[in-house]
Amino acid sequence: MASKLCMSAPMCLIENRGRQFHVCQEALWLLSEIRQPVVVVAIVGLYRTGKSYLMSKLAGKTSGFLLGSTVQATTKGIWMWCLPHPERPNQTLVLLDTEGLGDVEKGDSQIDSWIFALAVLLSSTLIYNNMNTIDQNAMNQLHYVTMLTKHIKAKVSSGENAEGLEDSAEFVRFFPNFIWALRDFSLQLELNKCPMTADDYLESALKLKTGNTHDIELFNLPRKCIHMFFPTRKCFIFDRPTHRKNLHRLEQMQESELDPDFVEQAAQFCRYIYCTSMAKTIPGGHVVTGHLLAKLVVTYVETICSGQVPCMENAVLALAEIENTAAVNDAVARYVELMKQKAKLPTAAVQELLRIHAECEEEALQVFMARAFNDDSHRFQAGLVKTLDQKKEEYCHKNEQESTTHCWAVLTSLAQKLENNIKKGIYSRPGGHQVFVDDLKKLEQRYQQEPKKGVKAEVVLQQFLKDKKHIGRTILQNDEALQEKEKEMAEMKAKAEEAEREWEIQKQQQAILEQKMEDQQRSYEMNMKQLEEKMVKEREKLLEELQKMMESKLREQEAMIKQGFQREANQLTMEIQQLEQQNEEINSQRWIGAILGTLAEALSFVLPGPVGKVVVGLSKLFMHL
Repeated sequence: MASKLCMSAPMCLIENRGRQFHVCQEALWLLSEIRQPVVVVAIVGLYRTGKSYLMSKLAGKTSGFLLGSTVQATTKGIWMWCLPHPERPNQTLVLLDTEGLGDVEKGDSQIDSWIFALAVLLSSTLIYNNMNTIDQNAMNQLHYVTMLTKHIKAKVSSGENAEGLEDSAEFVRFFPNFIWALRDFSLQLELNKCPMTADDYLESALKLKTGNTHDIELFNLPRKCIHMFFPTRKCFIFDRPTHRKNLHRLEQMQESELDPDFVEQAAQFCRYIYCTSMAKTIPGGHVVTGHLLAKLVVTYVETICSGQVPCMENAVLALAEIENTAAVNDAVARYVELMKQKAKLPTAAVQELLRIHAECEEEALQVFMARAFNDDSHRFQAGLVKTLDQKKEEYCHKNEQESTTHCWAVLTSLAQKLENNIKKGIYSRPGGHQVFVDDLKKLEQRYQQEPKKGVKAEVVLQQFLKDKKHIGRTILQNDEALQEKEKEMAEMKAKAEEAEREWEIQKQQQAILEQKMEDQQRSYEMNMKQLEEKMVKEREKLLEELQKMMESKLREQEAMIKQGFQREANQLTMEIQQLEQQNEEINSQRWIGAILGTLAEALSFVLPGPVGKVVVGLSKLFMHL
């Protein structure tokens, strides 16, 4: 499987077939082959506003994405271009160019809303591209942002209200960074005769009006949505790239033929995207690879085509189900691969095989931990533990079979002379029993000296000696050189030796059982340890996520208070308090303790025997704590 992918040209990822979307399988396959984290940059905006040219510039080209030179929209659906990230060799840059919004030929504004929603759902950076200035007309054209809560749900329990801002805190957790690209800008950047930056210009344009009239509510609504949904905002302005009469051949023109200011502005824009756009993540900080992004594409498009509203929480849960299943399969495959490399059967002792198993299990668990996420009930981790325990037993059984086969082969070879003597009647003469006993002892000594017999060495020897027991008794009874008392003593001695060997075998079996129990306990402790380490890292990501959300809400709250919007500020206060409560819960040691308790409970159902009973008690203790 390829870890990264470089496409020579973009291709359609999501095709717009009138009133239905269709995922293009070739593009989906290419995307799914990318196992690196992906930085997903999507652009949206009205048709014929130069979106495709900007995306081609991000790809390091002057052409690639389809450019139109007429009033007719060119790009249909969503087109994808996957490229090595210019500054991060371990990441892939995925550029998404979307169908132009507001095309009168479509005749269905619902398609535009879904295009906008898909761009938001799939990207880590969203660029909104429009012409000239940020005025009320531009805001009216961005009415799609006010429809987001009708086309996207953050959680299964999400509701809708008049403003669609109820779940803004949850949306911030999912939503991309927002960049406003303002094309063919010709005004002076100043306010009250004081110079201002492009970012200042954007924030000035996003200020709310006070009042309760319907017109003011319509004025404020898109601005409120941008404030609430996209707290991380940036603005870039671009001069016209060339004279209007040359725009139709823009992609053929060299940079030296373009306006120098535009060239520099485009370069700054690209540098900013490369430096600041982060890999796409899902809640909890889990980084999305191209493989995962492909599954998200399918999930969202299928949901939309079924007439339902995409739910981000559901999508993550569905993704976790698929990925966690794959994580278990990867871990088991890695375990089997390592065992084939390391376990040379038969092993001298069970302990040696268990040591190898422990090494392979630890690496397999690391493979699982690296890929798995949102395994809140620890069903998948417990399933992995059970599967690896079963695999261990299979290897133990195979180890015994290999040992048994080898030991019988050794004994058969060593016993050839003994068998020939029995057939020739060498032992059927006076004093023959002692000769038989001596030869059997010599055979046993040579057998003990043979290397690599494995774990069944004593069991097979005992069975061999049992098989020869009736022959030895016959030879003993027919030996005329021995008195009856001597025969009785010889038989008693043979029985005592047999009983001693059986006792030794029982002790070995008990020792093996104890070693296996110790190994299960080790496995349990290792799983708990690795989960705790993972939870500590995930807690850091969650706290960073919460901190980012709180900071954004505090900024918006401060802005609302300054502008006199107390009701909105109070709403933000409630959201901030909820986030602070989440932060406190995650920060507490009880948070990790509860997670470990859940795993302990899950393991209690899959670990057999006494270890499982011990784990039950530990799980209850964890849950209590």
